[in-house]
Amino acid sequence: MTQHLRVGVVGAGRVGAVLASRLRSAGHEIVAAAGESDASHQRIAALLPGVPTEKPSSVARVSDLLLLTVPDDMLPNVVSMLSASGALREGQYVVHTSGRHGLEVLAPAAAVGARVVAMHPAMTFTGTELDLDRLDGCVFGLTAGADERAFAESLVADLGGRPMWVPEESRTLYHAALAHGANHLVTLVTEAMELLTAAGADDPAATLRPLLSAALDNALAQGDAALTGPIVRGDANTVAAHLQEIALKAPQTMASYVALGRATLGRAVTDGRLVPIRALKINQLLDEALAESAAQPVYLRDLRDAR
Repeated sequence: MTQHLRVGVVGAGRVGAVLASRLRSAGHEIVAAAGESDASHQRIAALLPGVPTEKPSSVARVSDLLLLTVPDDMLPNVVSMLSASGALREGQYVVHTSGRHGLEVLAPAAAVGARVVAMHPAMTFTGTELDLDRLDGCVFGLTAGADERAFAESLVADLGGRPMWVPEESRTLYHAALAHGANHLVTLVTEAMELLTAAGADDPAATLRPLLSAALDNALAQGDAALTGPIVRGDANTVAAHLQEIALKAPQTMASYVALGRATLGRAVTDGRLVPIRALKINQLLDEALAESAAQPVYLRDLRDAR
């Protein structure tokens, strides 16, 4: 972007402070940031030294480009409040970073003449300097009107990212895909480490890292063809043994093991690698294990979890 803008950030969380820092490196002036928590103030001090902390309306009034990096459920109220207070103006760029929301949530800003863009980075953030290099090549899910498309693409370029255009009506599905893949992956990996710890592993992360890295690369490249393991092979006895040990040693992981086992089962049958009769046997084992787990008295589950 050849034009250097005065940029304000409302919501100096993990995303906002990092994006603003990267825009500052690209030559834009970060004029003010809004953040209420101690963590936000620390991020401003670390990633945006010298940038004053102001109220959201004050940040909006001094900005040519206003980044709204607040949580999804807060965004409608923030946009409405800033619009009603007169803090937004005609010609000002107002950009939010929500994955779920598109342009509809910015309608109050558009009504006063602001130029609106939805720009979601498809990356998980730590809120530290580690994220700055991770932005290189990061895909940003963009939704914008025809007059704002060139600006949106140039903004992503200044951030080091790549644009992906998402239709307004597809924003929620787009965000669900990312949350399912990334957020649920964290839960899955954490539970796998818990199982390894219960099995006596000294360093469960080191045990899983090469396996998970290979599995992720294979899945991204091959899809269902990358599936391996006892369910795909139809090894019902192995699955039964897994379920028995999980019930005894790590019952908190039972629900996700069963849910993902069923999903894997369905995909293996669909692509023809598992015959239906074997699938029915494994599905019965999964049903029985989940029912037995749910039927356990609460005090027994608590005692088992405490071991």
